[in-house]
Amino acid sequence: MQIRIIAVGKLKEKYWREAVREYSKRMKPYAVVEIIEVAEQRTADHPSPVEIEQVLRKEGAQIAKLIPSSAYVIPLAIAGERLSSEGLSGFIDRLIFAGKSKIVFIIGSSYGISREILEKGDFLLSFSPMTFPHQMMRVILLEQIYRSMKILKHEPYHK
Repeated sequence: MQIRIIAVGKLKEKYWREAVREYSKRMKPYAVVEIIEVAEQRTADHPSPVEIEQVLRKEGAQIAKLIPSSAYVIPLAIAGERLSSEGLSGFIDRLIFAGKSKIVFIIGSSYGISREILEKGDFLLSFSPMTFPHQMMRVILLEQIYRSMKILKHEPYHK
């Protein structure tokens, strides 16, 4: 299985980079994980809705270039479907069974993900109705993918 995470923005703080590195290392027995960072577009301090839409479109164009045509695309979106850890594990299991060996997760910027990318998504996934910093979301996503793999393999995972 190949998992690509396309994330807008760089991880600036060392502790986020270390957490991502740790979960990426833990994933090696289960899947090839690739994380690609897309440049976050700059905005004014208080951008207008039009400016935000322009930024999202530019970020979306960058993201679109990185989505393989054969991949199953899962943008993270507040309006998406919420799954438990077991539910995510079962969902990934069904994708594998259906022959979907390439999964792309997309984490947007603080303004979200462009409408065009959301429409390219095969499944919109929500972790919560709350908003999380996109740096933190990268770690949460990796942890939940790792947990899903442990569940699939019937291996213990401390709680």
